[in-house]
Amino acid sequence: MPSRALIGGRWQSATKGELFETVNPATGEVLATVAHCSAADVDSAVIAARRSVREGVWSRSAPEFRKEILLRLADTIAQHAEELAVLESLDSGKPIRDCLKEIGEEVPNCFRWYAELIDKSFGKVAPTGEHVLAMIVKEPVGVVGLVLPWNFPLLMAAWKMAPALAAGCSVIVKPAEQTSLSALRLGELAVEAGIPDGVLSIVPGLGETTGAAIGRHPDIDAVSFTGSTEIGRVFLRYASDSNLKTIGLEMGGKSPFIVLDDAEISDDLVESAVMSAFWNGGQNCSANMRQIVSAKVHDDFLHAVVERARGIVIGHSLDPETEMGPLVSAEHKENVCRFLDIGRKEGARTVLDLADQGRRGSYLGPTVFTDLSPDMRIAGEEIFGPVLGVLKVNALDEAIRVANDSDYGLHATVYTRDIDAALHVAKRLECGTVAVNGFTEGDMKTPFGGYKQSGSLARDKGTEALDQYLRSKTIWITSGADRLG
Repeated sequence: MPSRALIGGRWQSATKGELFETVNPATGEVLATVAHCSAADVDSAVIAARRSVREGVWSRSAPEFRKEILLRLADTIAQHAEELAVLESLDSGKPIRDCLKEIGEEVPNCFRWYAELIDKSFGKVAPTGEHVLAMIVKEPVGVVGLVLPWNFPLLMAAWKMAPALAAGCSVIVKPAEQTSLSALRLGELAVEAGIPDGVLSIVPGLGETTGAAIGRHPDIDAVSFTGSTEIGRVFLRYASDSNLKTIGLEMGGKSPFIVLDDAEISDDLVESAVMSAFWNGGQNCSANMRQIVSAKVHDDFLHAVVERARGIVIGHSLDPETEMGPLVSAEHKENVCRFLDIGRKEGARTVLDLADQGRRGSYLGPTVFTDLSPDMRIAGEEIFGPVLGVLKVNALDEAIRVANDSDYGLHATVYTRDIDAALHVAKRLECGTVAVNGFTEGDMKTPFGGYKQSGSLARDKGTEALDQYLRSKTIWITSGADRLG
């Protein structure tokens, strides 16, 4: 198993020799011991990254050179997709079918998309009088820290690494401590593809040490973070207390799935409702865990969703038939179970309870609550597990009001056969992505991020992701033409 840090082009143990264990959540067994990087290791990575920026081996290289390397990396990832998928499935508990799709298709495609964008991004020339040339050029931000979540380890690495590297930045990647292995293997493949020394460092470790060192470092120019809203606040404090570095945040969610009274309770709708909640065990920031349903179709909807959720195949993450594997850790399972107790105490009615799987490991089956009111904790707080709540509403405006009555604003899904109603609702929902008649987060061309406490102005994916790793410079040239007659 890959276990050492990549710093300045060399694989090395943590300076203090410290290690942490990464555990297979299906069995509770230790998969590997991984280098626990300290502030000194982060500092070494920053020094190497800053040197590479100043020397221009990547930041000032020809666009075609960066493009060639990233395309080679994409091909290398695709060639090793099965290996990476198995590694990630064992480390995270994600079903192998999902890992194969993400790593075999989405991850290499992400690197290819940004590689192809490198030589197609242009600056501007501002309109001026004939004696002035005003150019607006884009330059890489510099040294960037990328702090990853544990729920989509390699996909989130690609979402951040690909645009940051395409922009010409040197990056320091901190994987989640629960799921470091696939990111470390990605580092090996990046070196093989020809990434220059210092341009990419991967520093595994715990959030309170390694992550904090990245957030507080005075020579890191920007940080992109995906994770909880609580830790997003911490990174803003780190920036305030250090060098006021730019912080891009993609954080929590409690996303609504809205079913209007004219919607057909079709197989497609039911599959979207169930997968939007239980895909990846509900460990998805954009999971649609608040399902807001018109009273007219509520009973039919609830019955169909419960029956489909009951049929979800739960099993070992490496079984190709598995739709839901274990949660990422025993600790996380305990946190989700606390919310199950809270929901029952608040008076929500349980219509499906498959939580207790009686299995070794951190397995937790789906639970469906109904008779929720918007003020219940399980209706408002992010649970990040397979716990779905259904709220009944009587009118369209009530559905919009309930959907927007949240601290979060990441994603929403709307089902209706009325295009006017769909646009009306989509425009009024306070969130970054609205899917109509199908649960989706879009594709690589569309930006992903949140409103309110789900995120900052920064975005992953799309050309918008590249923008957050670039800064604008104005070059104002005054001509001496008058003196020339």
